[in-house]
Amino acid sequence: MSASRERRRFLRSFLAHPRRVGAVLPTSRRAVRDLLDMASFDDVRCVAELGAGTGVYTREIVPRLPADARLLAVELDPGLASALRDELDDPRVSVLAGSAERLCEHLDGARADVIVSGLPFTSLPGGVRQTILDEARRALAPGGTFLVLQYSPLVGADLRRRFSSVTRRLSPLNVPPAVLFACRDGADGAGA
Repeated sequence: MSASRERRRFLRSFLAHPRRVGAVLPTSRRAVRDLLDMASFDDVRCVAELGAGTGVYTREIVPRLPADARLLAVELDPGLASALRDELDDPRVSVLAGSAERLCEHLDGARADVIVSGLPFTSLPGGVRQTILDEARRALAPGGTFLVLQYSPLVGADLRRRFSSVTRRLSPLNVPPAVLFACRDGADGAGA
């Protein structure tokens, strides 16, 4: 997909649902790569992406996937999910039109080794934000990593309440600068 077409699709989605999308432009490839570099994809079996949107993250995740891994990309907007599903031709990737609030159900009993989120947590209603964060915590496999990209550091407190280790970095060349989090927990991931 061309960059200008992707930006137009993203902008239409933002105008229709600004609180759900949270940004006027898609995140830069550099910021996405910076975020993904905070986790190892070498031995992953299952990766979940929350808020797949136009596929900015998805297209960077796929080349990192081992041949026997799978990626579940969850997108609330049915139009964006359908467009991304039509674009991708990789048997390891499933694009689902649904809510990240039901991630465990979408994974159908599997646990994700890496969960990648570009959801705008600071603009989501408090209850929705808490539900998604709790669901991500439950869906994460032991030793897994929850990667979060935000344009504000405010979600850091919510992440530190759920995970024993939260690493934070800045991707300053993104417009606006992006705050990157890698969250891990030594526990089995069963509690929230």
